[in-house]
Amino acid sequence: MYYSNGNYEAFARPKKPEGVDNKSAYLVGSGLASLAAASFLIRDGQMKGENIHILEELELPGGSLDGILNPERGYIMRGGREMENHFECLWDLFRSVPSLEVEDASVLDEFYWLNKEDLNYSKCRVIEERGQRLSTDGKMTLTPKANKEIIKLCLMKENQLYDVKISDVFSEDFFNSNFWIYWKTMFAFEPWHSAMEMRRYLMRFIHHIGGLADFSALKFTKFNQYESLVMPLIEHLKAHNVTFEYGVTVNNIHVDCSSESKVAKAIDIMRKGKEETIQLTENDLVFVTNGSITESTTYGDNDTPAPPTKQPGGAWHLWENLSAQCEEFGVPSKFYKDLPDKSWFVSATATTNNKEVIDYIQKICKRDPLSGRTVTGGIVTVDDSKWQLSFTLNRQQQFKNQPKDQVSVWIYALYSDEPGERTNKTIVECTGKEICEEWLYHMGVPEERISDLAAECNTIPSYMPYITAYFMPRAKGDRPLVVPNGSKNIAFIGNFAETERDTVFTTEYSVRTAMEAVYKLLDIDRGVPEVFGSVYDIRILLHAISVLNDGKKLEELDMPFYEKIVEKRLIKKVKDTFIEELLEEAKLI
Repeated sequence: MYYSNGNYEAFARPKKPEGVDNKSAYLVGSGLASLAAASFLIRDGQMKGENIHILEELELPGGSLDGILNPERGYIMRGGREMENHFECLWDLFRSVPSLEVEDASVLDEFYWLNKEDLNYSKCRVIEERGQRLSTDGKMTLTPKANKEIIKLCLMKENQLYDVKISDVFSEDFFNSNFWIYWKTMFAFEPWHSAMEMRRYLMRFIHHIGGLADFSALKFTKFNQYESLVMPLIEHLKAHNVTFEYGVTVNNIHVDCSSESKVAKAIDIMRKGKEETIQLTENDLVFVTNGSITESTTYGDNDTPAPPTKQPGGAWHLWENLSAQCEEFGVPSKFYKDLPDKSWFVSATATTNNKEVIDYIQKICKRDPLSGRTVTGGIVTVDDSKWQLSFTLNRQQQFKNQPKDQVSVWIYALYSDEPGERTNKTIVECTGKEICEEWLYHMGVPEERISDLAAECNTIPSYMPYITAYFMPRAKGDRPLVVPNGSKNIAFIGNFAETERDTVFTTEYSVRTAMEAVYKLLDIDRGVPEVFGSVYDIRILLHAISVLNDGKKLEELDMPFYEKIVEKRLIKKVKDTFIEELLEEAKLI
């Protein structure tokens, strides 16, 4: 397997891998990583679909890419996915998956046309004082000290950041900036999270620093992620005769393991309450989604909180059983055990057709929520909320068969151990109605109307004990390589597998690890698209400097006297050169 970029490799079709007709595949889990791996096995590996078996513990596919109408509770979205134009592997996948919405088009075509015709951006990113837009919204408000800390982190090597927390590399100057408000609430980063992953994000998305404050960097699907992304993949795979088996828990995979070789020999499963073993040969490829951020989710309703739990499920037990066999298979406990009580655990979906509530939403987002087009453009964060509450409305309706007068709002709190201003409870303690009341309070609804309007909304809380597990501090070896050294037939896929440069909690990471696993185990002779290299583009770096300093020219920057002298001499030196053009283009001079 190798990385590539450019159209030469992107448009090429690889030859059929040798011996693929004699191979089969078992995929553990039916999340995006597994669905992508199955698609690459068929398209690029040219494996017969009937030789591919997807084993899913639940009765529904999709993993964390969800969106459902629960007959007893109502509409539920545990979260959403923010996408961008340089998710190279994701778009490589969906260019080949037929759309369910547009005839004779791919999912990529549908997505591309939608986001061309309805550009995404926010008209209000941060509010305070019960519905008032933050006066400095749109500015980064980074001090020179904070900017230097960002640059210093980016210049560090990854091996200097093993088990280092974000709070270890930044001062209060940084944490008091708008940049941190935007960053932490957009990506769900918290001070105790991995500085290594923070660095990866900074470098991976530096081309989108300019869109950080208004979400103009982002793109979204038409409906929820399950109906827009998962369902087309499922139909595509079924059309190729892929086998889906639900209600199957994979308890263990027995691996002959040495430093030179790893061979999966058998899969222990529980099918409908009965223990079975699937015997394997080296021609039987196994793709494991190890760990899960949404496993063990519990649900509440308008009158009941979602019950807290710390009980790990099948994906974590399987990873523990695998890691006990080989130290190269990672250290799962680093991620799912001992998450701080302050961590994000709860999100909620509030659905309503109440015009008064919809009018308050429109007052903040400055768009008609029922237009079918972009609404908030991304999350709106309440800066003076102790919960650090945020909410968002993507294009409505979020569900294909949802009534045309309804909207569904996604609400979450970054901090789970702080009392709310309205409820005086933590979000973990709150019923759906109480979460809705807290949200309405911060939107500026008169206090005497809050309770009645919250009763007009159906709000379903979800408690996810491992939702931020991806971000916990880690070191080399804590996540297994996508294809461990010497592996003949086993690979790890998803956001707890290790690949270079890319960032977790993204659809791209799931698809990238799937693509790498398939290409390596089948020895497919086509390049995997490399992570977009914006961090190596001097134009983008200069633009980022301008944005991080809120558009100030070099001569306006607050810097020591001796640095000012050097800066003036350099500007004089580059006059009438290409470098001067680059600085002008970045609006630094």
